[in-house]
Amino acid sequence: MADLWSPIKLGSLQLPHRLAMAPMTRSRAKPDGTPGDLAPEYYAQRATMGLLVTEGTQPSADGQGYPNTPGIYTDDHVAGWRKVTDAVHAAGGRLFVQLMHVGRRSHPENTAHHRQPVAPSAIAPGEDMFTGKGMLPVPEPRALNTGEVRQTVADYAYGATRAIEAGADGVEVHGANGYLVHQFLAPNANERTDEYGGSLENRARFAIEVVQAIAAGIGPEKTAIRLSPGLPTGGIVEGNANDDLYRYLAEAFGKIGIAYLHVLHIGNEGLLSDIRKAFGGVLIVNRPGRTREQVGTDVAAGIADMEALGTMTLANPDLVHRLKTVAPFNEVRKDLFYAGGGAEGYTDYPVLERA
Repeated sequence: MADLWSPIKLGSLQLPHRLAMAPMTRSRAKPDGTPGDLAPEYYAQRATMGLLVTEGTQPSADGQGYPNTPGIYTDDHVAGWRKVTDAVHAAGGRLFVQLMHVGRRSHPENTAHHRQPVAPSAIAPGEDMFTGKGMLPVPEPRALNTGEVRQTVADYAYGATRAIEAGADGVEVHGANGYLVHQFLAPNANERTDEYGGSLENRARFAIEVVQAIAAGIGPEKTAIRLSPGLPTGGIVEGNANDDLYRYLAEAFGKIGIAYLHVLHIGNEGLLSDIRKAFGGVLIVNRPGRTREQVGTDVAAGIADMEALGTMTLANPDLVHRLKTVAPFNEVRKDLFYAGGGAEGYTDYPVLERA
């Protein structure tokens, strides 16, 4: 059993405590995918968290789904992220860039050249998405052929090398929340008949190959992945049917020796325990809707090695200080999560005066 405020080794990093900032889309990048001018300040403000995981960042043009999300595959992207990592490191923080390919959860209105979404299979998610023309139904995606799947694996690896070039301490693959990796895992989104579909092992293949390719390029100690077993989002329907697949993945990632496994957890405690045992490395658990009183309980109980917090960190740049001093939290302004490009709701959350 560990205390929330005790140090922990994460890959090659020594973290001062066991709280991480969960990845959160903010939709404030420039139109070309370069991080916005306020991004360095936003992340540096939160550098007292043990680890910062960035907003989802597309490793290729096909990976974009929402307006004004950042990329990490051009020289301008790298230069923009370098400003972020420099600011975070100057403030004493550590940062992993989350690589997010949305797959079918995209709309042509939100992408350069109005690209049709791509996915494991030509199955629409059955949801509407915000665009410059308002809320519109997400269209049917184009199924990637086998060669394109392998190229997408290479795109992830390339994005990872560019993130390290930009000064990141590592990368986290977004394998959760109904995005591309999750789509390959789910039988109702993956009806492929090649080696990436059908059996449990085949549906897990894409996720494992992505992680292997990244680990080979930047080192397993700088590689991580986030999963969301059973999460019903973006048209994904799993229930408990994929439990064995997640056990299989956890064991595979443990053998690769990645820095950590990040689980968005919605309540299957037995599966979470099995994943922890099968993985054997640092497990970060993110439980949506945690109260202040619940922060630290998973670490204290030995359920997790670290805990990731989202909204609390967004609204309280000095969250660590507020937790330690039992100070009140700022009011969360949900209407500004994705709105505008300025400081409001982004970098203007106040910090407490320190004695």
